[in-house]
Amino acid sequence: MIICAIETSCDETSVAIVKNGKEVLSNVIYSQIDIHKRYGGVVPEIAARKHIEKLNIVFKEALETASITIEMIDKFAVTYGPGLIGALLTGVSFAKALAYYENKPLIGVNHMHGHIYSNFISHPRLEPPFICLVVSGGHTHIVDFKGHDSMKVIGKTRDDASGEAFDKIARALGIGYPGGPVVDKLSKNGDEERFVFPAAGFSDNEFDFSFSGPKTAVINLIHKMKSRGEPIPVEDVCASFQKSICDVLINKTINACRHTGYDLMCVAGGVSANSYLRKEMPVKAYEHGIKVFFPSIEYCTDNAAMIAARAYYIKEDPGYYLELNAVANLKID
Repeated sequence: MIICAIETSCDETSVAIVKNGKEVLSNVIYSQIDIHKRYGGVVPEIAARKHIEKLNIVFKEALETASITIEMIDKFAVTYGPGLIGALLTGVSFAKALAYYENKPLIGVNHMHGHIYSNFISHPRLEPPFICLVVSGGHTHIVDFKGHDSMKVIGKTRDDASGEAFDKIARALGIGYPGGPVVDKLSKNGDEERFVFPAAGFSDNEFDFSFSGPKTAVINLIHKMKSRGEPIPVEDVCASFQKSICDVLINKTINACRHTGYDLMCVAGGVSANSYLRKEMPVKAYEHGIKVFFPSIEYCTDNAAMIAARAYYIKEDPGYYLELNAVANLKID
């Protein structure tokens, strides 16, 4: 089964060719990060225009890299949400045109489900059930993954997503965009114990998150130091903030795993590339007899291979692609 998948939910234009849901024949990504850096974040209109410019080029490169022709594709798949509506529409329209022209099935894929399935590519023997922490610039969720047709969110952020918090702190410190990788890099030379930032808890759901508190605490700290004329220890602030955010992610996900009785945990999304998270989570989980899986770094950020991996487990509805549309606020479950 050869699936061609298209991913354009934000600022990466990606097309992948995947065999049997796990064997990646090609995974071509055109990133717009350098374009959006000057604005300190993704500009939706620019992102959509760039997708239109690059989609056909990336598609042809994916075919060439996989050494196949378009006639050899069995099914097409595309991210239809969540994401930026203009960006999503470019991918959905392109995929519908391909499926119509080739008279092949088209499968709509939830972008957040795709992130979870990046683990199935990196770990082909992975089997459910497991708890998955989905962490990115727009989402922070704990998902009870019982099976390919059964996913339930049991915890989520009530305000900022973890990746969003990293971006906002990076902006406040003036260290660049995207925030996550920059904070991670600077943290390596910082004192993670120098500052302690608050961690929120909720009595009605112990697995929910809130990152507005530590984010505000950091911003207030920066303002106070500036008003006093004190130099800001950027590396220490980054290290302390990263530790506070990641420790909460780790502890709540482990507690969710213990609550369900599972001995497997997965992490997915852009923040799953964070070095502190990748180092500390397996150590702390091991203390409770829990094994942790992370996707390979290349599959942490947005990519089409993960969309194809998810599509492999979805039964297509004949003619469904004719009705498929973008849904900007699509939910995980």
